[in-house]
Amino acid sequence: MKTFTANALTLAALASRVTAFPAMAMDALTEPLQADLLTKRQTAAAPQGVGALPLVPPPFDPELQYVSNKGKYKFVPPGPGDARGECPGLNALANHNYLPHNGRATIQQFITATETGFGMAQDLGGFLAIYGAIVDGYLTGWSINGGPHIGIGGSHNNYEGDSSPLKSDLNQYGNNGLLVRDQFYSLYNRQPDAATANYNLEVLRDFRKERYYESIAKNPYFSYTPFSGIEVSQAAFTFIYRFMANKSAEAPEGILNKDTLKAFMAVYGDDEENLHWKRGWERFPDNFYKRHPTDEYSIVYCRFTPYPPTDYSPQANIPRPVQTDILYFAETVPEVLGLGCNHGAVNTFNTIDPETLSNGAYTAQQVAESPLCFASEFAKVEIPLITGLSDILVAPLLSKLADLTGSMNCASIGSVNQSALTACPGFSLYGGPTGTKAKGAITNGIL
Repeated sequence: MKTFTANALTLAALASRVTAFPAMAMDALTEPLQADLLTKRQTAAAPQGVGALPLVPPPFDPELQYVSNKGKYKFVPPGPGDARGECPGLNALANHNYLPHNGRATIQQFITATETGFGMAQDLGGFLAIYGAIVDGYLTGWSINGGPHIGIGGSHNNYEGDSSPLKSDLNQYGNNGLLVRDQFYSLYNRQPDAATANYNLEVLRDFRKERYYESIAKNPYFSYTPFSGIEVSQAAFTFIYRFMANKSAEAPEGILNKDTLKAFMAVYGDDEENLHWKRGWERFPDNFYKRHPTDEYSIVYCRFTPYPPTDYSPQANIPRPVQTDILYFAETVPEVLGLGCNHGAVNTFNTIDPETLSNGAYTAQQVAESPLCFASEFAKVEIPLITGLSDILVAPLLSKLADLTGSMNCASIGSVNQSALTACPGFSLYGGPTGTKAKGAITNGIL
């Protein structure tokens, strides 16, 4: 970066003059300059957004981080019978043969593909893939679209949920897989200058607040529950920057510009007033670089000081990226840590007390301190209720989920007060990718 040029030259000059010095002498000479560099880096505008982690930039290695979109990984649009669903990242992986092109994959294929294409760590990828396979798959894998209990498209309020960044609420549109024009342009126009555009976490959390209240105002059956709301709905926003931002030596945290955003959202065209969406045609842009292997987005965050970590125990209080990003959003949008639903009409949103829902296991204060614990523990205890599968059948996979979240040292939830959820009409209308369009829903055009 240009602001560091003088310091970099000074360091080089010092290095050439002290080759005969003991190591301690070299350290003594360079330490003030290194501290100055770090201070300048930390006080500069953070690519990921002011106040968001990491404070110290991760490494960048073009050889390790390059994601090919050529040869066997060239873009091939979906054909008849190929599943493409709500998640743009999974659609792109299938279109580039990182996932099977038909959109149906095993647990291990999902884990490998999300790590290879985006730098999602195996613990996080494993939790999401295993949970999906249990709740809306066939135990060994699942579809990136499908119908009820077949894939993510049919997992409404069990996995996929309302208030997506760009996709439609199920019972607002009667479909949860449409890209809504107003939602896209609301995000896209937040960075008007293409030369400096960066859809980072700061931009996305501002957009998140708008989408949350838009669902309340337009979707009579809007439901915001622990897993599909607090965890997955937030991930739909944070994953946009964390995985789709293009990494570089100049910005190892990543920059998500207009062209990259359009590529991953299957939006085509150069005329910004006449962009159009091609359903299922999400793609990796040219010269795309994912997260560095030492900076994978995981349940346990590895980017902190000191680095590398020496203590991974639950008591070590290591920041966790998914939770850290949820709390970052909650700084300006505290509503994302709450629970509730509309009751059959727009603007009838009532909150649900997490202590009531969890039968005393989690208070609102505990949820605010550890939303990821609450959401993941709720998800695990709900599995027998929403799948109808026997304990013996799902026990091995539940054990794996417990292993993956064990480092968080979460308080368990013994049982859930289902009556608190069944009072929400949207929660009861399970389904997707198509479903009942609620009376009184307010809809906008599709891009």
